Amino acid sequence: MGIVGEILGTPLGYIMKFCYDIINDYGFSIIIFTVFTKVILFPISLWVQKNSIKMVRMQPQLSALKYQYVDDKDALLDAQSELYKKEKYNPFASTIPLLFQIPLIFGLIDVVYRPLKHILHLPQGAIDAFTQKTTEILGTTQLASSPELIVMRCMNDQNNYQAFMSLQNGTLQGSDVSAIIKSVQSMNMNFFEFDLAAKPEILSINLLFLIPVLAGLSAFIMCFVQNKINVLQIEQTALARWGQTIFMIAFSTYFAFLVPAGVGLYWIFGNLFSIPVMQLVNIIYNPGRHIDYKTLNKLKLKAKENNKIKRENNRLSKKYYREICKNNNLNNMNLMFYSEQSGFYKYFENIIDALLKKFDETIYYVTSDSKDQIFDIKNPRIKAYYISGNHLIALMMKLECKMVVMTTPDLEKYHIKRSKVRKNIEYIYVDHGCTSLNLTYRPGALDHFDTIFVVSRNQGIEIREMEKLRGTKRKMIVKCGYGLIDNMIASYRKLDKAENKKPVILIAPSWQYDNILDSCLDNILTGLVCDKYKVIIRPHPQYIKRFPVQMESIIEKYKDKFSEDFIIETDFSSNVTVYTADMVITDWSSIAYEFSFTTDKPTLFINTQMKIVNKDYDKIKLKPFDIFARNIVGKAISKEETVNISCAVDSLLENRESYVQSIRRLKNSYFYNLGHSGEVAADYIIERLSNRKNCTADAKEAAAI
Repeated sequence: MGIVGEILGTPLGYIMKFCYDIINDYGFSIIIFTVFTKVILFPISLWVQKNSIKMVRMQPQLSALKYQYVDDKDALLDAQSELYKKEKYNPFASTIPLLFQIPLIFGLIDVVYRPLKHILHLPQGAIDAFTQKTTEILGTTQLASSPELIVMRCMNDQNNYQAFMSLQNGTLQGSDVSAIIKSVQSMNMNFFEFDLAAKPEILSINLLFLIPVLAGLSAFIMCFVQNKINVLQIEQTALARWGQTIFMIAFSTYFAFLVPAGVGLYWIFGNLFSIPVMQLVNIIYNPGRHIDYKTLNKLKLKAKENNKIKRENNRLSKKYYREICKNNNLNNMNLMFYSEQSGFYKYFENIIDALLKKFDETIYYVTSDSKDQIFDIKNPRIKAYYISGNHLIALMMKLECKMVVMTTPDLEKYHIKRSKVRKNIEYIYVDHGCTSLNLTYRPGALDHFDTIFVVSRNQGIEIREMEKLRGTKRKMIVKCGYGLIDNMIASYRKLDKAENKKPVILIAPSWQYDNILDSCLDNILTGLVCDKYKVIIRPHPQYIKRFPVQMESIIEKYKDKFSEDFIIETDFSSNVTVYTADMVITDWSSIAYEFSFTTDKPTLFINTQMKIVNKDYDKIKLKPFDIFARNIVGKAISKEETVNISCAVDSLLENRESYVQSIRRLKNSYFYNLGHSGEVAADYIIERLSNRKNCTADAKEAAAI
């Protein structure tokens, strides 16, 4: 404490002496000192308040970022840092008061332990002389960690008066020792019978024991009020609030047993004086004027609903997990499809249909969506299970089947691992898009698959180039095609075609950062919502799921314009809107190609910020389909050009016949097995399973011989 005493104790000692000289009471001096520290630290408290309000105000944006970068933690951290810079938020601001409190505590401890130096301002020589004389009186060589307090107790004993006066003719010759003794004796370190120089003891139940008790009680009162009025505490869960309250009570009580009662008194009133400080900063910088609590409450309500659904789904997942693991199911299973969500069944649909027609194998279908449409398909040869979370992790690692077909990339990299029980399971990847595998997936996303069902020659080239670049195993490439396009074209051909009274413009953006809904929707609607067109906004399902507050805000903003010629469509059960539109406006969504390749009609692209998942995509020289196809199936314009979007729309509508041939040429040259990709995929699966069955049978026969 020597250096701390010199650096921190000395200036605090002057403040304590000033307080003591005014009121001449040691306990009240500490209380006044506590008020003084709160006044000095008030600007910091106000700054922390502003910073906390920024944090709460950013919650909708931070929630959106978590959804946006749900699979990319590094990108999430970068995006959060950018948001913090933009809002001038300091994530460490809440620790600043603590950084000031710690030196104050250390300094105050030094002041309490060394009153002769800091309060009475005795010369160091006099203090040393009195200390030496005290050791002689007590018959010891050292006075533990609080020599000045022991000296003061000895001086207050009249039996020791002459012993200290002897210093007048010795070490302190020329000093007025009698006056010093009187000044020490006049310094009362008691406060309502509490000896503030003494340290409370856990095993000694006396008056001092009340100091730690009152410290814990003051912490409870402070936290109780803080939970009601502090801008950050209000946003925490009840569990978090009371957890922090219990910690503060325990810490304050324990801390008061470690230090002299004077420091405990400072802690007690420090906690209590924090309450008016919180109230004052709330008055000066009122959170209600700076935070959109209406939006926050919607987020809280949504989070509460999601947590309830999550708990229910967890129970359901547990039930299905037990079901799939019993009766030797895992051992009997040969073929399993895995889907992340209901909307992904459409990528398996024609493969499964072909398998049901050509093969007698039972299909096990595992989904992580409790509402998956697979449960509506009543076919005894399809066994569907809802399994998610930890149950899914466990299931994937204990699989014993021969083949797993899935649309989820990043096998082995995150929660979904290859089986630890059967090492030779064939894992097949089915793409849930028809664009570049190199541009839109993380590096190594497909490394641990054995087989890739590619939709085009371009994807096959990308796979081989990525293998060379990363030095990974050579995978089986099956030239399948794209089942979703096959099904959409077949459905479109069955429709009765009728010309729309007004051109129908379908706005169908992606859900990525800087998408149309978030960046340039105002310009687009200003130019298109009129008597000339029928405009339909069809948000991406993930946008509605991940950004419900933003979606509600859009609906609220434009509700006065809704009519039969302007609607927002959130029902995705049918593709009729896609089939009957005259034009799609999108950014980087693959719906552009689903629309144009199905209807042979052009798409208008808005050049928002391109979603680049693989930052090293340009190490492969093949230009991604997402980039080169834009100006073949339609036209691309910048966000700035959307102020004149009607001109671009009219131009495409007037010249749409000229795009028909270019769209058809690209479609026919790009996709493998257009119209029967499901049969090709099914044939491969059947052949592989049959061969493995034969190999198993041969092995058993050989073993028997």
